[in-house]
Parts: sequence; structure tokens; C-alpha cells
Amino acid sequence: MRLGYFTMPVHPMHRNWAETLKEDREAIILADKLGFYDAFMGEHLTDACETITNSMMFHASLIPATTRIKLATGTSNLSHMHPVLTAVQAAMFDHLAEGRFILGVSAGALTTDAEALGILDEDRNKMFAEAIDVILAIWEREPPYDIDFPDNRYKVSTARTMTLDLGVGIMARPYQKPRPEIVGTVVAPFSPGVVLMGKRDFHPLSANFLLSKHLKSHWQNYCKGKAEAGAEANVADWRVARAICVLDDDKAAARYGRYDEKSPYRFYYEQMRAKMKRGNRLYVFKSYKEQPDEEITHDYVMDHCVIHGSVNKVVDQILALREEIGDFGELVYAGMDWVEPALNKRSMQLMAEEVMPRVNAAIGKSAAAA
Repeated sequence: MRLGYFTMPVHPMHRNWAETLKEDREAIILADKLGFYDAFMGEHLTDACETITNSMMFHASLIPATTRIKLATGTSNLSHMHPVLTAVQAAMFDHLAEGRFILGVSAGALTTDAEALGILDEDRNKMFAEAIDVILAIWEREPPYDIDFPDNRYKVSTARTMTLDLGVGIMARPYQKPRPEIVGTVVAPFSPGVVLMGKRDFHPLSANFLLSKHLKSHWQNYCKGKAEAGAEANVADWRVARAICVLDDDKAAARYGRYDEKSPYRFYYEQMRAKMKRGNRLYVFKSYKEQPDEEITHDYVMDHCVIHGSVNKVVDQILALREEIGDFGELVYAGMDWVEPALNKRSMQLMAEEVMPRVNAAIGKSAAAA
């Protein structure tokens, strides 16, 4: 099982933006040194707590500062710009990173982003589907492209003005062939979108604010999509994100990861609970569909969404998660605000150097005994 990193990020509004940008960079540089496989960075345009406005631009600053880690948009919100821009900018990034790039995609869920862009009343899921079709066509076709799909608002051609012997009218293709890995974040239980991911050979990343009991539904739907496309699903392609605080003893982990009023984990999940409530999406935290909203308290969310403890305790919880939902290819560690930087760094270090080796040893031992 691989170890990945994901952050939205979520910082208190009072913090200096330049400082949090430095902190977010430092976290991914540390993840690279510790051997994390990839790092997903979220993006929003109109959120004073989630302060990365362009994940590709942010990651570009990390290309020379890292050596191994794959840099992933988490996600590029495809309703926010014309697919030509996404296609050529992602292709350029892939060349800059020499293949250390994963294109994470979504429609863009934040309503204030949509309002600011004048697309609040548009069907952004439809815009997303239309955009990804065009992006893939740009990467697959030769100029003049002549992309004109039925019921798709994006028409792309350079036929009227191209001069191919001068290079005019030609769009860049990615460094990776035939294209970079494409990953979609999955939030809803039983999401039908995961079926479409399977059909298109996009890979699912199950969000860290979904209850573990619903995660298996993502894999089942992904397998369904793969089967409909005549292919077999590979567990290596499924990523599962979790909020984890692992420290040298249970007491320290419980304080920082759960109970301290200044805990960055408490701040993160109070933000997420409030935002999901605002958007009528509290269902992501519910154990069952009809569960009353008033039961989804801050403490309820913390109890169900945060893994915390010493190394052995966290290993046991991760193995229990795998027993509950089945095998998956990558555990994605959710990054938090650095209230006490030494503890955030120590948690990442213990995940990479102690927890994951023990988890993989246990998985290997179980497989050998089977």
C-alpha cells in the first residue's frame, strides 16, 4: 500500500497568507523527503480559509524543490475555465515536472466560486463532463482538432488560422504517454460518478470526510464501471484519504488530534461540518440516509473521521479500516494547519517511517498465509 498526501488546505482566516503558503510548501517538501508517493493540493477562488487559488501554479513552485513525489491537482475545477486552457497548461506542467504529474479533476463545488465566475445557474457537472471530453480530444487529435461533440458547448478548432510549418495552431501534448493519470475525488456515498470513472479509466480518491462504512460503495461502483468497459479494476488505482494524527504516545495524539480546543483537526472538521451544512450536504457525515441533521455534531464528526494514537494504535486502526472496506492501493494522509509544527512534522514522519512499514508487513504476512 502506498502513502500519499492531500490537503485542501484549511487555515484559520487570521493567519498571514504568505506564511501559510510557505507552510503548505514545506509540508509537501517534507512528504517528498519521507517518500510519500504523491501530493494532492486543492483549489478554491473565494474561500479565505482554503487559500490555494490555483493548484497547478502552487505545485509548479515545488518542481525544483522536490525529487520523487508526484504533484497532483486536487482538484482542477473544470467548470472554471475553458478546456483548452486546462489541456495546454496541464501538458506544460507535465513537461516541467518530467512526468511527476497527476491531473485531479472535479466540477468545482463551491457556490461562491461559481457566482463570482457568473456560472452559478449553470449545470457545472455537465460543464465538467463536456470539458473532460474536449481535454482528452485535444491530447489525442492532430491539428486542426475540429472538436465538435453533440450537446457540448466547447467547440475547438484552429483550421481557419493555422500555419503548421510555423508551428501556429498546434497545442501541446503531455510528457506522459498517452496522458497523465487522471484522478477524481469522490465525496458522496454510493456516488454514481465513480461508475463513469471506471468506464473512462480515471481513478477514484475517496474523501477523508466520508464515513468509512460508505467507502466500499466507491470501489463497488468503480468495479461496475470497469466491467461495463470490458476491463478489470485494479485495487492499486483506488486511493482512500483519512485524517490521521500519529504521535509518540496515545495521550499526545488524543490531545492534538481530537480534544484540544486548538487542535487543527477540530478546526478542520468544524469548518467542513459547517460548510457541508451550508451546502445541504451533511449526508456525507451520516451513518444512514435518514439520520437527523441534529445528530451530526462536531464531536460526532470527530469521532467518526479522525484516526489518532500511537504507532501501534494507528496501525491497528488502518488494518481495521482495510478489513472493513477491502484492499486499496493508497492511503492518503490529510494535511492540516500547523498549529504546533513539530507535531505535524512528527506525525508525517511516523506515518512514513513506522506506520506504513508495519501496515504493509501485516498485509504481506496475511497474503502469504492465505
